[in-house]
Formats: sequence, C-alpha cells, structure tokens
Amino acid sequence: MEKDINKQLETIGRGVVEIFPEEEFIKKLTSSIAEDRPLRVKCGFDPSAPDIHLGHTVGLRKLRQFQELGHTVVVIIGDYTAMVGDPSERSKTRPQLTHEQTMENAQTYLDQVGKVVMQERLEVVFNGEWFAKMGLADVLRLTSKMTVARMLERDDFALRFKDGSPIAISEFLYPLMQGYDSVMVRADIELGATEQKFNLIVGRALQGDAGMEQQVCITMPVLPGTDGVRRMGKSLGNYIGVDEEPKEMYGKVMSVPDSVMRQYFELLTDCSAEEIDHLLSDKTHPRDAKAALASRLVGMYHGADAARKAAEQFDRVFRQGKMPEEIPAAAIPGDLMHDGKAPIIELLREAKLVSSNSEARRMVRQGAVSVNGDKVKDIEARVPVANGTIVRVGKRRFASVDLV
Repeated sequence: MEKDINKQLETIGRGVVEIFPEEEFIKKLTSSIAEDRPLRVKCGFDPSAPDIHLGHTVGLRKLRQFQELGHTVVVIIGDYTAMVGDPSERSKTRPQLTHEQTMENAQTYLDQVGKVVMQERLEVVFNGEWFAKMGLADVLRLTSKMTVARMLERDDFALRFKDGSPIAISEFLYPLMQGYDSVMVRADIELGATEQKFNLIVGRALQGDAGMEQQVCITMPVLPGTDGVRRMGKSLGNYIGVDEEPKEMYGKVMSVPDSVMRQYFELLTDCSAEEIDHLLSDKTHPRDAKAALASRLVGMYHGADAARKAAEQFDRVFRQGKMPEEIPAAAIPGDLMHDGKAPIIELLREAKLVSSNSEARRMVRQGAVSVNGDKVKDIEARVPVANGTIVRVGKRRFASVDLV
C-alpha cells in the first residue's frame, strides 16, 4: 500500500468534482495507512443496456487509481436496481427491464470492466444477492428510512412533481436500494457521477442508521457525448463504446466537437497537463489534436496496431476520399432479392449496418445511405444488388454484399 498520504490525496483528488466530507476522508486514509488496511471503494453499475462506453470509464479509471494505491474496489452490478432504473436527471419514468434482460447485459459489463480495472484487489457482486431474499416486511422497513419530503428535495423529482409529470413509487426505491448496497458491502468510500450525489448521501444515512462508520462520497464529472452537449449515453445515441470496432471508435472520436476536447483528454487519458496544453494550443491543428486523442483511446482498448490501422483507414476515407482497403462482407439471403433488386430497409438490416428498421428509415431519410456510390433517399426503394455491391451508411459503416 502507498504509505505517503499526500501522494494518495493528490492522486485521488485529481479530476474529481467533490470529496465529502473531506475531513472524514483524510481520517480514513490515515487509519488505513497506519493499520495497513485497504479501504473498500464501492462503485455501482446498472446493466440497463448492453456494453459500457467511455463515460463509464471516467469512474473506472479512478477505481483503478485506488487499486494502484493498494485499496480494494467493490464493483456492484445492479441486476435489481437496473430493473427499477436510476431516476437521476430523468424527466420521465424509465421503462422497466426484466431480470433476464439485466443479466444478459451484465455479462458484457463484466467482460468490459476488466479493460480498465485490475483483477487483483477487485470484488464483483450482484445486488440481487440480497434484494432477491427480501420480503415485503424487509422492503417496508427499508422505505421507512426515508420520507417523501426528503425524496422531493431531489431536483429531478421536484421538477417533475411541479410539472405534474408522473413519478412512480418504484423510483423512490432506487436511492434506497443504492444506499442499502453500501450497507451490505460495508463501503468506506462510494464513487459516483455528480448527479448521483443524492443517492450517495442516502448510503451514508443508511450506514449511520445501521450503526456503521459512514462512507465518504466522491463525485466525478459527467462526460459529454459526441454531440458535445448532453451526457454520454446509449439511449441518446451519442456514445463511444469501449468494445466498438477500432475504426468506429476512431471515427467517433474524430467527430467530437473541439469544445470538449480538453475534457476528453483529462478524463479519459493519462496525458499530463503540459501535454494537453500543447495539443490544444495554437501550435497544434485541432484535427491533429483530435487524431492524437483518437489514436490514444483506440490504442488503450484495442492495441497500438489497431490504432495505426484505424488512423490509416480514416485518412484514406475522409482525407483522400477513397474507399476503405478492407470492407467487411455481409451475407445477404438470396430470397431477399426480386428481379435483382432488394428493399433498401431490409438490405441495411440484413447487412447489420443498422440496429433496427427505424434506424434504417431514419438514415435513408437523412440521405446517409448509398449503394455503389448512389444515394438512396426513398425508404420504399428497391435497389440493384449483386455480389460485391458496396453499401454505405453514414461516414464510417461499409459492407460488401455476399449473396447466400
């Protein structure tokens, strides 16, 4: 364990928004060093959608720093909290998921979290381990720990109540469930994004009620999505997944607005302040700074060779206006064809260039679809297709037809 408390304070404090109460944090670190006892640092992830994105890695990278300092990280996979859905910054109730859906999503989280945190000094638990065993009497005891008035102190609940927007009773349970997780894993510290502050404080309150030493709360900044405005999220379509293909990740980073470049460098990389200042100064073209960021991020999650190839393909397609050297083949069933033509919406779906028919229709209407270089703007269109036909969606998605 790192014995220099000043080094620990400097490392942990870098890039965080708030540590509260700070005096308790210093006491915990002091005791931890004196007793050679790792602190238990909790962070929860709700698998409400498959895959994690770069926004998730802001907290994961801080967890990795705690591990490197000698502390134990407790990652909670919220298979039960995900079924409720975190109401933070939500203007309406989230659609509820089944437990089967959350468990399917959870597997991808487990696979991808390991790309950032170390396997040593790591505990992974599902909060279904305790919530699945609770009966109605247990739930009632938990709900008695919080008043409706206290819940309505949350900005998101207060705004929805004022506007007359529905608030499900289940949403009131979410902060209590997240807080109860802290009791069950005996967390010394809980890490969360800034909008999680209310939930983190509930954890402190429930630990105090249980006669435990209360956790210290650390909030992290929220990463803007590729639109540069809203927080990164899969439901908003402005995310960069850590498991995305290298060329897709590289291209998405290159599309990020210049205004959020500093946040991306500071929150997602280990670049020094001096290096970031140089890359974002007048001495460096913004495109070159963005390329440096894209290469670094792809290299972190896919390796240096993949980063080099992604950069070469991006330059070939976007700077030189050429086709990619390698275009993935898409197996298209022959019975989709009639008189040598295929419905454009079904073609895009079968080629796996879109995730749904609605996305296919949206991309066609936006003029983002082409077949052998010819744009397709009619969602009812039937287009000529043969082996080797090149289908393109947007700037980065290509497929070469292989009729089967």
